[in-house]
Amino acid sequence: MSMLAARLANVKPSPTMAVTQKAAELKAAGRDVIGLGAGEPDFDTPDHVKEGAYKAIREGKTKYTAVDGTPELKKAIQGKFKRENGLDYGLDQISVSTGGKQVLFNAIMATVNPGDEVIIPAPYWVSYPDMVALAEGKSVIVSCPAEKNFKLQPQDLEKAITPKTKWLIMNSPSNPTGSAYSKAEMKAITDVLLKHPHVYVMSDDIYEHLLYDGFEFCTPAQIEPKLYDRTLTINGVSKAYSMTGWRIGYAGGPKEIIKAMGAIQGHSTTNPSSISQAAAVEALNGPQGFLKDWVESFKSRRDLVVGMLNQSNGLTCKRPEGAFYVYPSCAGTIGKKTPDGNVIQNDEDFVKYLLQAEGVAVVHGSAFGLSPHFRISYAISSKSLEEACQRIQRACANLR
Repeated sequence: MSMLAARLANVKPSPTMAVTQKAAELKAAGRDVIGLGAGEPDFDTPDHVKEGAYKAIREGKTKYTAVDGTPELKKAIQGKFKRENGLDYGLDQISVSTGGKQVLFNAIMATVNPGDEVIIPAPYWVSYPDMVALAEGKSVIVSCPAEKNFKLQPQDLEKAITPKTKWLIMNSPSNPTGSAYSKAEMKAITDVLLKHPHVYVMSDDIYEHLLYDGFEFCTPAQIEPKLYDRTLTINGVSKAYSMTGWRIGYAGGPKEIIKAMGAIQGHSTTNPSSISQAAAVEALNGPQGFLKDWVESFKSRRDLVVGMLNQSNGLTCKRPEGAFYVYPSCAGTIGKKTPDGNVIQNDEDFVKYLLQAEGVAVVHGSAFGLSPHFRISYAISSKSLEEACQRIQRACANLR
């Protein structure tokens, strides 16, 4: 008889972490590998943010804090929501956790009962369905193909809603596609939700500041104030401030849900790192000018990657509005043979071939719920990206 809990049968290890680890192992073994799997900016955390952490250490702010965030950080988050999103949250409507992932996990654990349905547009971030499975809920996956720009259509949302639906999870700009919803597109989604008062919306806004070509960010509760009481607005400092390792995520939402999330956190990790919280205060309250340069840099990388992938035999790649990912189709490679005589039967085969033949590590689309695609993170130097894309072009040219 196994010692392990039955619920683990529904959970898969994170494919993005697995790709990053595999690339690291191959590098350690002496292979020349370019890793395009990790979802983290290559820029350093801004100096004023680091100074906030040093100051906290010098001042002895190294003890436990309130379970779900210090008053200082909650005030900074409150100010951010008001200033950037036009959303008013009381301090008792804000929760801070060890990364955005814990915020999502706490929310799902606090609200989803066995059999409850959670609508997840695909392609999706890999962890959403596994979190729902751990809560013994049911993920209702709604396919959003490339011809719909990987975005949920109002009529498809309408069809997916049942009396058992508890949440819709929105992620804009999206991981893995970089697609973002315009105000009109978001309004069309919120119009559907208004007709179904029992459905709550979890808005994962972690890539909010990474948008290109003048695209304007919006979040559901901002677009439709009538949804304020049933929206959990989730964000964090990881992507915008290059603070992935600091592990600070946060949410604003209904008091009842925020309180329940705090209760769960109180019995798991308790408070996030006191030092990281002090740094996050500086990130949110401090100068934001560096973001413009970062976004410009990401945009030029995006354009480089999209251009080179679209010149590769069998690949087509849409130009996304935000984040630092592209989600090309490899449909044109399916059925072709590698130089070793193996037939590419799906996106997983294609990704394995790229790693073996050319030392380029990417993540297969089936991990995100939509094939045949793969995800590239372009959060690395332009020089490495250009080299990686040349290798991808060569790999594609060698297929017969």
